[in-house]
Amino acid sequence: MLGKLLTTTLPLACTLPIFLFLELITAELNIFVGGAVNAQPAKTESADIVIYGGTSSGIVAAVAAAREKRSVILLEASEHLGGMTTGGLGATDVGNPGAIGGYGREFYNRVEQYYIRRYGKDSPQVKECRNGFRFEPHVASRVYRDMIEECGIKVYIREPLRHVKKEGNRIVEIVTGGGRIWRANVYIDASYEGDLMAQAGVSYVVGREGRKDFGESLAGAQEFSKAHQWYIKVSPYDAMGRLLPFVQPGPLDPPGTGDRKVQAYNFRLCLTRRADLRLPWPRPRHYDAGKYELLARYLAARPDVKFAELCNPVPVPNEKTDTNNNGPFSTDHIGANWDYPDGDEATRRRIWQDHVDYIQGFFYFLAHDPRVPAKLQEEVRSWGLSKDEFGDTNNWPPQLYIREARRMRGLYIMTQHDIQEQRYKEDSVGLGSYNMDSHHVQRVPTREGGVINEGDFQVRVQPYSIPYRSLCPKNEECSNLLVPVCLSATHVAYGSIRMEPVYMILGQASGVAAHLAIEHRCPVQEIPVATLRDKLRQQKAILSPDEIPGKAPAKKSPATGKE
Repeated sequence: MLGKLLTTTLPLACTLPIFLFLELITAELNIFVGGAVNAQPAKTESADIVIYGGTSSGIVAAVAAAREKRSVILLEASEHLGGMTTGGLGATDVGNPGAIGGYGREFYNRVEQYYIRRYGKDSPQVKECRNGFRFEPHVASRVYRDMIEECGIKVYIREPLRHVKKEGNRIVEIVTGGGRIWRANVYIDASYEGDLMAQAGVSYVVGREGRKDFGESLAGAQEFSKAHQWYIKVSPYDAMGRLLPFVQPGPLDPPGTGDRKVQAYNFRLCLTRRADLRLPWPRPRHYDAGKYELLARYLAARPDVKFAELCNPVPVPNEKTDTNNNGPFSTDHIGANWDYPDGDEATRRRIWQDHVDYIQGFFYFLAHDPRVPAKLQEEVRSWGLSKDEFGDTNNWPPQLYIREARRMRGLYIMTQHDIQEQRYKEDSVGLGSYNMDSHHVQRVPTREGGVINEGDFQVRVQPYSIPYRSLCPKNEECSNLLVPVCLSATHVAYGSIRMEPVYMILGQASGVAAHLAIEHRCPVQEIPVATLRDKLRQQKAILSPDEIPGKAPAKKSPATGKE
């Protein structure tokens, strides 16, 4: 309905009463066009470019294509626009800020300007926003709304993909929702899951490559090390010798072994300690305190543990946080998402709700269970969800943090070597610079009767180039599709690439590349990449590590790209 649509996809600081009135009297609608809500879309609609996935990458791709005077349709399966950027991840994973240019940098500049206009340039809020890289969810939504409105982009929500029709190696139409058909010259899959890519018959993988597959030292199952996080021995078995909840059977595979297991998902929560904004922790449906026995045992062994050792509340403006995972038992629902990437809608709904129940139960347990140390419980109760964010979803983030799902096997596969050694690419369309970062994949018992988490690695990197080829499927598989989110990379390389600013950067490149494919009447694999790079530079994109402000050019081999 209208009120639900606007407060879900474009959340403001609060829900206006008129929205509640309109929600009662307005028939269900599902299109947002330049600020106006219109009736149901036609059975068949066409545009130059159709983008599937209303993530940050999808929005920026739509903006980039629209600024090239192309007609654009942006489709989103859910009711939420902006993905994680508007869904709670307000403490941006920046890496080197100088590596972020183009329309991604424009987004963050607009965030900073919002706080300056609203509060004054010398206000605490402007300082807390840290040049636009930290923000409240509703501010990110407002900025994206403005960018969409300015370009007049058609945005349709509640349009999950049903079918892809191809002729030869070209997509000719896709079908969504209740049978609506969308036709375009070029398609962009900007979803976190890679559903359009997969249904179009493009090769992909799920899980971790083995160490031998690409010669990556970080690939596959990880060595037993301090990264397992359980520094105090805690038994994962009940009195009958059965594994406690949230522990997988194991055993661990040998280090370097590949598998189809996926790094943990969670929700990034907007919390506050402000009494005027703080809500009590919600009790999840089907709450069972017994499921948190492993956590209770950990707290018994660590009675001095503090709130910030059980999660990671990072400050954003107005005394709110972006709260992430931290510690051996936290908001990451380890091992619960392995079936998500290739799951059908029912499977994904179940996994999604299981993550909601798990994380709500985690905080409810900490706030109410008598086994929790009194000092910690008092601290937990001083926190709560912020009542002026995510008002249409009971103040709970509307986006599950899908850190990794499918990964394409395209023209060029990014590996650990591209991140660390071969950092320069002639067809670079943007930079990455964040750590190679994988969250844990599984929690398993040890032979000694304890428990460990496995899968984490955190390795610092220098800025590196991302080649256009990694956004392109193989020509024989699909010639009019670009994939800026589930791009062609190994699990190790994707651990660095998978950050929201990079998704924006690659979305911009995809939007401009789609325009060039139409202009030159060629497959996306054959566009003039030099022209693409020229256009991106004109749009203030940063394409080489040497272009980062203040960076001295590196000496590198022209043959290998190695320094």
